[in-house]
Amino acid sequence: MARKKTAVSRRDFMKGVGGALLGMAAGFPKPAFGKVAQAGSSRVVLIRNEDVVSGLNDYDAELIQAMLDEALVALFGLETPSDCWAQMIRPEDVVGIKTNEWSYLPTPPELEQAIRRGVLGAGVSEEDVAMSDRGVLQNDVFQRSTALINTRPMRTHAWAGVGSLIKNYIMFFDPPEDYHDDACASLAKLWDLPITRGKTRLNVLVMLTPQFHNIGPHHFDPIYTWPYGGLIVSTDPVAADALGLRIIQQKRRLVFGYDRPLQPTAHHIALADTEYGLGNAAMEKMELVRLGWQDDSLI
Repeated sequence: MARKKTAVSRRDFMKGVGGALLGMAAGFPKPAFGKVAQAGSSRVVLIRNEDVVSGLNDYDAELIQAMLDEALVALFGLETPSDCWAQMIRPEDVVGIKTNEWSYLPTPPELEQAIRRGVLGAGVSEEDVAMSDRGVLQNDVFQRSTALINTRPMRTHAWAGVGSLIKNYIMFFDPPEDYHDDACASLAKLWDLPITRGKTRLNVLVMLTPQFHNIGPHHFDPIYTWPYGGLIVSTDPVAADALGLRIIQQKRRLVFGYDRPLQPTAHHIALADTEYGLGNAAMEKMELVRLGWQDDSLI
């Protein structure tokens, strides 16, 4: 199937970067979008703990907090997690934490609360912090937001190949179905909407119990998940997604005994790099930092 020509060219898309860079010059925290689009490489932290998962959607809250803290220090190269949050978030920011509420494999509440504590610890007022998924367009905090934190579990997906960090912003557009053409090939355009442009400060791809296979829309079976016990953390959503995708593909090879491609393919991740300049999808353009448990990392 031929991919449709997108309505927004890469040149048009990159106009959003200009505004982000002006914010950097004014002394605001560096937005992930502007930083990533200009960077030659992207730092990505993969942290794992073999004890964090007790069962599907059953996680150790203290270990999740410790994993996030350690990942942030490694990502930003600062001394403490508080320093990292202060690098990302100013007290005057209005912060939307974009999660994912798919009932079978939602963003863990333990991780949501760890992120919320970090934002509040950076000095943001409680009334200026909100978490939402499908209700972002009706949420006053998201409408006023100056900063976004993006987090969701990685899973195979009947329309996009995988449910990814890039795809997690689909609820910022109504109707979201408008982005389903060609296996959701143009999802990166969501990151140039007025409500999202230049605002994303952190991406956390949840790889605690990823789903590596599904059969049709909305299908879920726990036999297609496994206790990977990981988080992928980056300011670059494309690099984080590309790393998660490689892990999913390798798990499929091990389970099925051959290279079984996703149906459909998750080409929106590569296109987010090559066509939209949102981030880096190639491994050679990633600075991968591995922390914690290394067994069966699949990468």
